[in-house]
Amino acid sequence: MLSNTMKRRTFLKGSLVAGGAGVALSLGLIPTVVIGAWPKSAFKSKDVNGALNGVLNASDTVASDKIKIKAPKIAENGAVVPVTVSTDLANVESITILTSGNVNPMAAHFNLSSNTLPTVSTRVKMAKTSDIIGVIKADGKLFSAKKSVKVTIGGCGG
Repeated sequence: MLSNTMKRRTFLKGSLVAGGAGVALSLGLIPTVVIGAWPKSAFKSKDVNGALNGVLNASDTVASDKIKIKAPKIAENGAVVPVTVSTDLANVESITILTSGNVNPMAAHFNLSSNTLPTVSTRVKMAKTSDIIGVIKADGKLFSAKKSVKVTIGGCGG
C-alpha cells in the first residue's frame, strides 16, 4: 500500500512540475533565447576572422585601450586558463573571447543587455602560447584588445 501511494505522489509531483514549466514557457516567463540556436559556424571556424564573421557578421576591429583583459602571463595548464574581459566603452552589445593559437579560436561569446555591467569571466582552453583576444561590440562597431599568454602544458590535447 505504501509503494502505490509513493508512486502516485511521484507521478503527481512530476505532472505538476512539467505542467508548470509548460505554462511558464508559454507565458514567456522562461526566456526562449536560452533554448535557441548557437552560432555553430563561429565555433567551428579555423581562424579569428572567420569566427568573428560567424558570430558578429564582421571581422574588422579597431584596437582600443578601453578594453581590459585579465589573464595570467604564464598558464601552467592550458586546459583551464582564467580570463576576464571588461571595458569602459558605452552601449556594449556583446563581448567575444578568442584564442588565436587554437585550431578553433572562438572561446566564448556573450550578448549583453543595456543594463549589464560589461564584464565577463570564464575559463578557456589554450593549445599553445598565443594571444587571447577580447572583442567588444559597442554602438554597432567592433573594438579589440589582446594579451599574450605563455602556455607551458597545452590544454587542447597537446
